[in-house]
Amino acid sequence: MYTTDYCYYCRVAKALLDEAQIPYQEINISQTPDMRDVLVQKTGEWTVPQVFVDGEYIGQDDELREWIKSGRLT
Repeated sequence: MYTTDYCYYCRVAKALLDEAQIPYQEINISQTPDMRDVLVQKTGEWTVPQVFVDGEYIGQDDELREWIKSGRLT
């Protein structure tokens, strides 16, 4: 999951994963602004968080919530 220091929705996404006890790797791009350009190329999205599962882009915190709620991510 790609995040930044100041992102409220990044904190929401991390809390969702923590609550569901799902391990994750956080890549904080606050100190590497060029990484945002890479993410835009990969996803077409400018905002964070950007969540990937096994290398597949699933979306942001709303999509993550749905994956957890539906049981697709355990």
